[in-house]
Amino acid sequence: MVAVKVSTRGDYASRALLSLALHVDEPGPTSVQEVAKRTGLPQPYLEQILLALKGAGLVKSKRGVGGGYVLSRDPSQITLAQIVSAVDGPIVAGDFGQPHENGACEHEGQCVLLTVWEEVGAHMRKHLDSFTLADMARRARGETLEPVAAAELNHT
Repeated sequence: MVAVKVSTRGDYASRALLSLALHVDEPGPTSVQEVAKRTGLPQPYLEQILLALKGAGLVKSKRGVGGGYVLSRDPSQITLAQIVSAVDGPIVAGDFGQPHENGACEHEGQCVLLTVWEEVGAHMRKHLDSFTLADMARRARGETLEPVAAAELNHT
């Protein structure tokens, strides 16, 4: 099995938003300090990540005493693909460029492989789009027995 890596930023962003989703019914925003405490993530790095997530429209912030962050929409409307893309940019299998038009390539086999890498990236995006924060919150609470397993990859 080929390992495809999500960056540390992507993982931290997902963990931070999952924490907000797990506490979505609590009143008011959640402070960066509280998210850092719940998740074990370093607060300075978490602040940068939350700012990027705010810029992508996934969270809203409130300044001052009692301030913090809240999800900008229902957890069922936020996917892992959106979170990872917000902090890492487009989800791709590699930065190899685009296939040349009409099959014209500079090097033997180049266009064939570029097309395959694009298909792999599309599969990754589709798979990450199939997981919402609501799904992850249910799993974290033990409300569903659906594991994220390699076998699941074969069915998407």
